[in-house]
Amino acid sequence: MKISREWCMPNKNTFDMKPARSFIYKHIILGEFWIDPFARDSDIATVTNDLNPDTNADHHFDALHFLKMQQSNSVDGVLFDPPYSLTQLKECYNNIGRALTQDDSQYYFSNIRNEIARVLKPGGKCISFGWSSGGIGKSRGMVIKEIKLLAHGGNHHDTIITMEEKQWNKE
Repeated sequence: MKISREWCMPNKNTFDMKPARSFIYKHIILGEFWIDPFARDSDIATVTNDLNPDTNADHHFDALHFLKMQQSNSVDGVLFDPPYSLTQLKECYNNIGRALTQDDSQYYFSNIRNEIARVLKPGGKCISFGWSSGGIGKSRGMVIKEIKLLAHGGNHHDTIITMEEKQWNKE
């Protein structure tokens, strides 16, 4: 597994940080089918989704619903840049008039990770962004291939990027 670290200014639009964008393009192969369930205004993935109807995403579904619409083993890659905490998730949902339920707060991210593992083809990649390197997880058939830490300095949390591949045979 490769681990690297680079300093950059923080940005609420993660993919606007040059090291994050470079990391993504290093792993996407032209012609592959990639999805982004939390795209905001990003157009990197083949098909984009964001719950907020004021974004430029292709679809405006809840991320879990969007992932459930995808066929099993049909996606070459997923860009997974969700709100990094339950507080951020609540703020995102409240801003568009949807209350965060107890089920959302207990199981939401776990259910999304399950769906990402389901839709990825064997050998497919997931590039996750957040404050932990947990990614989608070994228990879901994923293997971490690379981690990049984006250090922001001061009192800012690092952004942690994890690139995982789905195993051909879940062991």
